[in-house]
Amino acid sequence: MDVIYGVRPVVEALRGRRKVHEILDATGNREVERLAKERGVALRRVPRSRVARLVGGGAHQGVAARVGPYPYAALEEVLAERDAMVVVLDGVTDPRNLGAILRVADGAGASGVVIPKDRAAGVTPAAVKASAGASEHVPVARVTNLRRAVDRMKEAGLWVYAAEPGGETYAEVDLSGPVAVVLGSEGRGVRRLVREGCDGALSIPMLGAVSSLNVSVAAAVLLYESRRQRGWQTT
Repeated sequence: MDVIYGVRPVVEALRGRRKVHEILDATGNREVERLAKERGVALRRVPRSRVARLVGGGAHQGVAARVGPYPYAALEEVLAERDAMVVVLDGVTDPRNLGAILRVADGAGASGVVIPKDRAAGVTPAAVKASAGASEHVPVARVTNLRRAVDRMKEAGLWVYAAEPGGETYAEVDLSGPVAVVLGSEGRGVRRLVREGCDGALSIPMLGAVSSLNVSVAAAVLLYESRRQRGWQTT
């Protein structure tokens, strides 16, 4: 059983797909109370110190929830959407970066996020908090072999692009149809085998002294460019 914390993560868990077992609330938040009642989830009034002990020092805002395991999606679920827009993360190990990317993916109307099972951040309570609860709504597929997942995306009709320096400028790439964007870790970038499976590469021009953006910021730039090219309707 996991413990998630913070008002928005708990609210979105109550609205989402995950099993919520119990709410601990030190604030008397009315939205949390209403949603817990609607879902038939037990809510306990406790002191803030009890919430703080439970979450181990996270920024809990006086609210926490005991929840079931995160419900990862199947890859085929992520690819099923017409004109899919997918984010693929290759070796992103910071759960806060993953959470920020999930928040961006939700805002841009992405079909889902694909991550590897090994040597990468999963949807932990820290990632849920950083996502402001978006994790409870964005499908996340966790795959054993990222290169095979890229091959499957291409078979499903998606164009797959690695984000890396030296690629074509992102605004000049057609991102208006089914597409997946692969983002690597900030230190290593996209791994060679994964890169070789992509249809091409795209880059974000950097005009200042720093050579790259944070991975979640890069995801925002690319996803919203894809959304702009598609128009602003999500369906």
